[in-house]
Amino acid sequence: MASGSAASDPSLNGVSSTPDENEYPSGFPQSICDEVPKEKYLCSNCNNVLNKARQTVCGHRYCLACVNWLVRNNKDLVCTKCKGEDSNVESETSILTPNQFFNDVAINKEILDLNVHCANQGCPWRSTLKNFEDHQSQCEYALIPCNIGCGIMVQRKTLATHLESGCPNNKTTCPSCTSVLTPRELQKHVCPSSGDKKTAKADKKQKNNHPANSKKKEPCIFSDIGCPFKGNPDKVKEHESCSYAGHLQLLLDVTRALQRTMNSAAERIYQDSPIFLEPGPNGSSLAPQADDDIEADGGDPGVSDKAFSLHDDQAELAAGQQLDALQQRVQVIENIISALNREVEKTQISVVAMERDHYSSQQIIQHLEATVAELQQRLVRKDILISSLQQSISAQQDISYDGTFYWRVCDVSQKQREAANSQKISQYSPAFYTARYGFKVCLRLYLNGDGAGKGSHISLFFVIMKGEYDPILSWPFKHKVTFFLLDQNQREHVIDAFRPDLSSMSFHQPITDMNVASGCPLFFPLKKLRSPKHAYCKDDTIYIKCVVDTSS
Repeated sequence: MASGSAASDPSLNGVSSTPDENEYPSGFPQSICDEVPKEKYLCSNCNNVLNKARQTVCGHRYCLACVNWLVRNNKDLVCTKCKGEDSNVESETSILTPNQFFNDVAINKEILDLNVHCANQGCPWRSTLKNFEDHQSQCEYALIPCNIGCGIMVQRKTLATHLESGCPNNKTTCPSCTSVLTPRELQKHVCPSSGDKKTAKADKKQKNNHPANSKKKEPCIFSDIGCPFKGNPDKVKEHESCSYAGHLQLLLDVTRALQRTMNSAAERIYQDSPIFLEPGPNGSSLAPQADDDIEADGGDPGVSDKAFSLHDDQAELAAGQQLDALQQRVQVIENIISALNREVEKTQISVVAMERDHYSSQQIIQHLEATVAELQQRLVRKDILISSLQQSISAQQDISYDGTFYWRVCDVSQKQREAANSQKISQYSPAFYTARYGFKVCLRLYLNGDGAGKGSHISLFFVIMKGEYDPILSWPFKHKVTFFLLDQNQREHVIDAFRPDLSSMSFHQPITDMNVASGCPLFFPLKKLRSPKHAYCKDDTIYIKCVVDTSS
């Protein structure tokens, strides 16, 4: 992409419109996606999967790093996509400036949920893109440069092995024969000038390492410093990858012991004393010799001085060799500790991140549980409200406003048994009105009778209820009331009527919800309820009618 209309060739202004691949961390490579990413997920500049997507005023998307590079290195920059669609485009929306980019939150969420896999050869990791960068920082299969500068790229999981046996910069020179050796080779190295006993010892060690003896289980790589683990190669590999802390402790103990040994050897070399060191009988240790021994050799002071000087040179040489070997081992151990420390730090960072994610997930779960509990409470309240509304609607549908009311009473047999057993001795009808703005009244039915009719008759009473329009009505209640027990064969209805007793409080304006019921305790004999000549009770149902004569 050229920089605006200033020049079509980047070489004219000395600025390239496309950065080098390592100049900045632009988008994610398309190759890590499990499926081919959609066009809307790709950067208009680097054509990789968008990393921290920014959208322009013209509607195209760029990585944040691409935006920063393009704006910094180009003037009058025209959107790549717009220029591709129309090479002559020069509109205000196509000219890219810092204030024409905004964070595209929606597309970033979609991109972070894409399914991806690790691009490092042999790595089985698969997850979503939001976890990709964290994995890359600690992938065991990632190629990393050697940390002591040999220039070789090795897998992260093999860095310790490389430092110990394969790094060309991690080699030392034998002080006796000047051979250049790796730390592992130096441990097995035997100088030609070290004597027959050392040669024999090396031959014995080589014999022990013969393939015939290789059937034993392999030891841990840290067995030389005290790790007792042995097993097949897979078990050893698993043990070495999971025992960082134990190995670090062993290395620390060995390092301290080596340090103490070096300090002790240095003190012996430079201590001003009549006692000097000479090689022991096995050629590997130094033994003290006193002045009396020198006198026993002949008492010649010249000979004694020469012997002391010779032994002193040999002691210094042996001590120097020991110090060099110890320093080499310390350097190797320090390199291994450094690599293991980095791995431990990465593991600790991963653990902290996992703990943080776990805590965040727990907070979200608690919040969701509280939300669900609140919604359940709301549902219970709504169910109660719906039930109440249904009852109100049902009651409104049954209300009469003309003084005439029909009451259908079902399950008569069961209700009679309940009344006879005193479980529920009476039934109230729904309320009705004598007029649209008249008296509010209802009926009260005793299926097993009440008062004088108890056990022998059906008793039916008239009840005046407290209504909304009582203050504007004329009191006491004066209207004639007529009761009907309807014959469902339409032959002979049972009729009874009464006029209110104006002195009774039953017909005065109610003070409570309803007045005392008044009516007909001997309304209808129970023995005639199921008479074969009439159908007063049919299908275990009776019909009662009440008429309030408001014209009287």
